[in-house]
Amino acid sequence: MPRQDLALEQQSGPAKDRFGRQEGLVLAFASAVVALLASFATVGSTIPLFNIYRAQDGFSSADISLTVVAYSVGTLGTLLGTGRLSNYTGRRPVSIASLAFLIAGTLTLLNVHHIGILIAGRLLMGFGAGLASSSLTSYIVDAAPARPAWLASVASSQPVMLGLAVGAVVSGALVQFGPWPRDLVYIVDIGFLLLAAVMVAVSPETVTRTSGGWRSLRPSVHLPVGVRDLLPVAAAVFLAIWATGAFYQAFVPALVKDQLGTDSPLVLGLVFAAYMGASALGAPIGGRFTVAGAQRVGMVGFVAGWMGLVTAIATGALPVFITATVLAGAGQGVAISAATRALLHGGTSADRAPILAVVYLVSYSGASIPSLISAQLSGAFSLPQISLGYGGLALLATLFTALSAHNPRTPAISESPVSVAGSRQRGQPVTIWTTEPDLPATECAALIPN
Repeated sequence: MPRQDLALEQQSGPAKDRFGRQEGLVLAFASAVVALLASFATVGSTIPLFNIYRAQDGFSSADISLTVVAYSVGTLGTLLGTGRLSNYTGRRPVSIASLAFLIAGTLTLLNVHHIGILIAGRLLMGFGAGLASSSLTSYIVDAAPARPAWLASVASSQPVMLGLAVGAVVSGALVQFGPWPRDLVYIVDIGFLLLAAVMVAVSPETVTRTSGGWRSLRPSVHLPVGVRDLLPVAAAVFLAIWATGAFYQAFVPALVKDQLGTDSPLVLGLVFAAYMGASALGAPIGGRFTVAGAQRVGMVGFVAGWMGLVTAIATGALPVFITATVLAGAGQGVAISAATRALLHGGTSADRAPILAVVYLVSYSGASIPSLISAQLSGAFSLPQISLGYGGLALLATLFTALSAHNPRTPAISESPVSVAGSRQRGQPVTIWTTEPDLPATECAALIPN
């Protein structure tokens, strides 16, 4: 055989393999994006039904607060316990397990007539959301095309926000205009989750199975010495913002109906979507400021939004409430991304998981503890009075941030970005750094207050 023909033959085999692998990764990428979108659309779809449960089953705002706690506990538990599991067992089995938990939670909610059923369903959804946040975002980054460079970051973080918003709006529309208002949205959710599970099941794996899965279940929680002085301000930001996210789930359904004069499930879905969607818009704005500056700017916008919310509740002005919701959401997006960026600044890859474990603990404590307290106080105080309490918490956190925020004193992260193709060959997730050093794409989803 001529040397030239031999060279062509030697090149053609690997080229075919690369082409086949590329096609498989495109399928894996699409499957993981669809699965992540379906997962958080399912989580968001429950919100517009809360007023129906209140009206038809006699659930109180205190009862709904307990469902928020259940969801937060489920999500936190799986993030801390199984956040690294897919690095050892593979992306596909953990991703499919996350969808199975969400399907189980959705099936449970098809028969809600007791608060215990609603709590159990939301707990199962929390398990699924926690698994999805870690495994599906990593799966997306593993399989994302190398070009354009921003695709992995956007595709691994934005489906969470988009899913929550779309799930709430579509659910509101189906509840208000479709048949079987208590069941149809869950049937639709199950259909999309099953489709996503099939897509993931037929997609190629991106991680080689290795030992160490059991050891990965042991949470590691600590902060490097260089960023410990940043924790008090970051904790104030996380606590106030995640408390507000829980407030929107637990009390805004009742406020929209009782104080703002509408019982439209679609309007409720739009209100929730406005808060989550504006947060996604606020996050990139924070990259234009220093860490301390972004935390201050974000929290000022956040508390200004809260002032608008309190005014709207007192006057019954729905347009003001929606406008204030957008402002608060954008402010929290700026502040929370900056606070996370501050804690990750100067750390190594080994530091990242324990730092994020601290972030998870503080954040979900902010969602759970005020919800538990508010549930106990809801019998003695009205919803407008409870909203004043949450607004006061936002004001205190903003004042503390304005006075105490400072930039990290440690050197910037020195590790260079890893190429997508190179990381795939090792079966490891890619670390994508956005502005300065910003939040890695694989960890964006879990830090969104939902």
